[in-house]
Amino acid sequence: MPEPWRPHAGQRKAVRYLVEHAAAGLFADPGVGKTSTVYAAFEYLRKRGLARRMLVIAPLRPAQLVWPAEREKWKDFQHLRVEVLHGPKKDAALARESDVCVINPEGLDWLIGAVKTKTRTGKVAVSADLRAFKALGFDTLVVDELTNFKHTNSVRFKTLKAVLDTFGRRWGLTGTPAPNGLIDLFGQCFVLDQGRSLGPYVTHYRSKYFLPGYDGFSWVLRKGAEEEIYERLKPLVLRLRAEDYVDMPDLVENTISFELPPEARKVYDHLEEELIVQLGEDVVTAANAAAATTKLRQVASGGLYLEADTVALFKPAQRKGREWAMIHDEKTELLAELVDELQGTPLLVAYDFKHDLERIQRRWPDVPYLGGGVTERRARELEAAWNAGELPLLLGHPSSIGHGLNLQAAGNHVCWYSLTYDREKYDQLNARVRRQGSRHARVFVHHLVAKGTVDEVIGYALRRKAKVQTALLEALRGRNETSRRDMAPAARTRAPAPARRVGLEL
Repeated sequence: MPEPWRPHAGQRKAVRYLVEHAAAGLFADPGVGKTSTVYAAFEYLRKRGLARRMLVIAPLRPAQLVWPAEREKWKDFQHLRVEVLHGPKKDAALARESDVCVINPEGLDWLIGAVKTKTRTGKVAVSADLRAFKALGFDTLVVDELTNFKHTNSVRFKTLKAVLDTFGRRWGLTGTPAPNGLIDLFGQCFVLDQGRSLGPYVTHYRSKYFLPGYDGFSWVLRKGAEEEIYERLKPLVLRLRAEDYVDMPDLVENTISFELPPEARKVYDHLEEELIVQLGEDVVTAANAAAATTKLRQVASGGLYLEADTVALFKPAQRKGREWAMIHDEKTELLAELVDELQGTPLLVAYDFKHDLERIQRRWPDVPYLGGGVTERRARELEAAWNAGELPLLLGHPSSIGHGLNLQAAGNHVCWYSLTYDREKYDQLNARVRRQGSRHARVFVHHLVAKGTVDEVIGYALRRKAKVQTALLEALRGRNETSRRDMAPAARTRAPAPARRVGLEL
């Protein structure tokens, strides 16, 4: 049954912040209740005639499941009419009277009637019929998982940029604003304030705060730039750390290292040498560097997709779909030992490559997984079974399981069969288990790492990225705690009347 919404102190603080700021970033950890907080802030404004209709852009699974579910969960928001704009009936859903419409980023083209053209330089330009879009009546924009718009050269960013002016309020939600470095901040902040904090052009942002990296495609912070960026973000962002407001399990990371078998080591060393020679002879680009790393990551995990440059070296392990070669099975053996050690305690396993999944399923033929091709209905069934303690082993791909699922009720162990370079995916997948409502004091995150391989490099990179992001979030958190105390009374924004009708006092 629906319950009255009883916000914790962090949510009350966040509602006030959103109400008082037309452009606002809510950098809050998973599990602090961002969705219901946004509903409360919107409802506060709507009842006072300051907002009418809200558009929420969210990844597909949260769009279909989380936003409707949060509306149903709380009595305070059940009167809100929420429509999900996805699937064959999205036109009818948009035409119905509603207060909130939720859409995934891929649906923006349809919603705004985007027209794409090629510029003289070969780039894609996006335009929209602003009059038709304004007629839909959206005056409040919420971007759930703001990092989806961090790349300013992406079509989705350009599509949203075409209609940013039509919104009177723009709010962005994320718990991982800079998973891969501060370079990621520009696009996200532009969506909120159109350049007021970090400038109107990404090229200017890069040249002001960064230097080109030694590899020719990455960016390195200039000396002193980190503090300057923090200062520019302070008026725009509220930081909420889960530990400050809700009971969260401690995170314990555990590295399980192993030596590659001799034959696998020969394969790895051969590919590494060939790729180093190739990169040494060619101009290094992000594309060929990523391709080189991907091959080494695969071998470290135990398999290798057979491409034109590798097909002659190995015998294919299977012929359905994309062919791959079996290199070793050490990680599967280590995973089996971990499963035996846990004695039925639920274990969530993160895999990356399709051949990772196939090798694991050879050992456990009936093991369920959350990845490509799994329906939303099946995902909900697996979520319920996991939380009921019925699944001792569940596999998940970071791109499919990183948002919208709550897996904290039963298990407290996560195993990364193959690590990802993407800090956001790493944090978000772990956050499916480590979140409010867990009955465990600790969540254990295990890494299967092949010694002397790219696995160790990825682990180092994740730790380095974590330090950058943590420094940013802590700087913003420190500012949030002192800003009101330091503000002169005359400079404070006049607070609105208490929002008693939505269950809280601002």
